Amino acid sequence: MRISVFGLGYVGCVSAACLAGMGHEVIGVDVNQVKVDLVNDGRAPVVEERIGELIAEVTRSGALRATTDVAEAIGLSEVSLVCVGTPSEPNGSLCTTYLERVTEQIGAALAERGGRHTVVFRSTMLPGTCLNLLVPILEKSVGGTAGVDFGVAVNPEFLREGTSVRDFFDPPKTVVGELDRASGDVVTELYRGLPGEVFRVPVPTAEAIKYADNAFHGLKIGFANELGAVCQALGVDSHQVMDVFLADRKLNISSAYLRPGFAFGGSCLPKDLRSLVHAAQRADVSVPILSHVLPSNADHLQRAVELVERTGKRRVGLFGLSFKPGTDDLRESPLVELAERLFGKGYDLRIHDANVSLSRLLGANREYVETRLPHLAQLLADSVEEVLDHAEVCLVGTKDPAVLSALPQAGGPVIVDLVRLPDAEARRAEPGYVGLAW
Repeated sequence: MRISVFGLGYVGCVSAACLAGMGHEVIGVDVNQVKVDLVNDGRAPVVEERIGELIAEVTRSGALRATTDVAEAIGLSEVSLVCVGTPSEPNGSLCTTYLERVTEQIGAALAERGGRHTVVFRSTMLPGTCLNLLVPILEKSVGGTAGVDFGVAVNPEFLREGTSVRDFFDPPKTVVGELDRASGDVVTELYRGLPGEVFRVPVPTAEAIKYADNAFHGLKIGFANELGAVCQALGVDSHQVMDVFLADRKLNISSAYLRPGFAFGGSCLPKDLRSLVHAAQRADVSVPILSHVLPSNADHLQRAVELVERTGKRRVGLFGLSFKPGTDDLRESPLVELAERLFGKGYDLRIHDANVSLSRLLGANREYVETRLPHLAQLLADSVEEVLDHAEVCLVGTKDPAVLSALPQAGGPVIVDLVRLPDAEARRAEPGYVGLAW
């Protein structure tokens, strides 16, 4: 394919050279004449493993050259990759100045060029940037409609400085945010032959994936460093701890616990987090990530309360009470906490959990409920139907088959989904359905 790459920094330079190395015909574009001259001389404008040899090879073969002329690059290509920088503003917000400028230039060149051309944004940008900011700029400049007169896609990169050439040819995944099928086909074709799974998703999803990745990478580093500092203060070998931690591929290094849902609770996680943070404080070790896990969890629970408040309705039903399905363990259950907050705010509440019967609660379990929710007896309902008959708003905190089978027949109440119901995707378009974090 004939490709133009806008921006010859790390991402653009590596993308241009690697695509040329795959056999594509690539023209790089940059406002910096020095970068353009370096590429045309077969030299890399960035310091990076393997990039110098690769650029020398592809410029010598004629597969890659560079220019400062936007119109020339657009005229000689069928697809453009936008790789300009999106730095932080002083207040932490995303700077889109360079993106907007190059988008206007590409749009003006496309208006002169005519014919189908696909603009692919590879720069990191927040969800909504492409559709709400950049597509309107293109449509105004071109005088046409995105997805009809020209293609648009978002194709985030997952290149690490120092190993970016290697990462390009052996990617963890390829993400194609497609405005239309034809645009997605063009981007997918660019990377044909590379390993790794290809995900074709809506444009905002592609934008968000890069942020999910980088936020999690930062979180992992911060977690490991904080835990290391606590272990050192307690005289424990942190690397030995992490060796064992990383060996657990079932719960630790896995997809476990990484699905948006309701708050966590139970007899272990809250207690152990509190103990670890307290031990760090006693050792004068600052652990801002670990110390904010429980407050973050409490804020997530509060989101459920606020969803109920926004409905303006007072009769509320709650399905589920134990902290984990299939048990009657109520200790530090987030659903008990949710019930307590709603009851405390004066909501007329009814609760059903098939596994929870006040007469069967014993020991610490009973003591916990009597302390946190002493009015539980008058709130418990014997059946799903009793809750549905009562409620104007139903909070679903369980995937109990009896509840799932009854909900489709419940035409009246607003459904607040805390667990992502099996038919959540279909329900999202319904006015009486609200998902907690989806």
